[in-house]
Amino acid sequence: MKNKSLISINDYTKEEILRVLDLAGDFEKNPSQILLADKVIATLFFEPSTRTRLSFESAVNRLGGKIIGFSDTASSSSTKGETLKDTIKTVSNYSDLIIMRHPIEGSARYASEVASVPVVNAGDGANQHPTQTLLDLYSIQKTQGSLENLNLFIVGDLKYGRTVHSLLMAMALFRATYYFISPPELKIPQEYKLFLDQHGLKYYELSDFKESISEADILYVTRIQKERFSDPIEYEKTKNAYVLRNKMLQNTRSNLRILHPLPRVSEIDTDVDDNEKAYYFTQALNGVYTRQAILSLILGLKN
Repeated sequence: MKNKSLISINDYTKEEILRVLDLAGDFEKNPSQILLADKVIATLFFEPSTRTRLSFESAVNRLGGKIIGFSDTASSSSTKGETLKDTIKTVSNYSDLIIMRHPIEGSARYASEVASVPVVNAGDGANQHPTQTLLDLYSIQKTQGSLENLNLFIVGDLKYGRTVHSLLMAMALFRATYYFISPPELKIPQEYKLFLDQHGLKYYELSDFKESISEADILYVTRIQKERFSDPIEYEKTKNAYVLRNKMLQNTRSNLRILHPLPRVSEIDTDVDDNEKAYYFTQALNGVYTRQAILSLILGLKN
């Protein structure tokens, strides 16, 4: 894992994933460790972010590192027409590792090919978001005691949801059973169904989850992403397709936990927040420990 970019969740083996989760547990017990005292981390966010950017910055600060970069393209030379290649090659000279979010699919892989330092993908369009997946796995493992053979319900935007795509592939390593709930316009892409078929994994496509939610171990809710729609009318038609309310959790399993990559709009009612099964804010906190683990492993500060 040392000096190895993290672009797709498939870049890590099952054993490497479990090593990240074990190390995240160590950082949760002791989050302030001066491991990055002589390291400079660049955060290049060509697309808006709150939790991903701030949790990465929190992780770096807690490890004693320095941060450079930008949080929107308006403060970068891309507004002057600079190519992504030139930006990455330049920033490579200033840093030990680059964390990048970009709206174009494949941009993170390209950046890793031209950079002279490791690149961590913080989300590239509708493609992948591997560090979110690793914190999701850590959250699932913590709440369920295991990652193996779980019933995973995924609700919302399954077409453009990069967190969904990465999580689906990662949980395949642990023989999950999948329940996909989405509007017809936002169904899981065929390529991911073929992936599950190739791995002999069960999945079901549902139009609603009210009846079957009693079977869920993890309910992973995502928002309908306005920024992925070119037609605002289509967005308005689908944005409130599914809303989780507290009363819907009455007959669910005691071990059920509700996850959400956030931000939330209206897909989880605020009356769910006080339910012990709501885990999404702790899930966001887990991002700090998981990203501390990722940075430490890539930079060879832990093994």
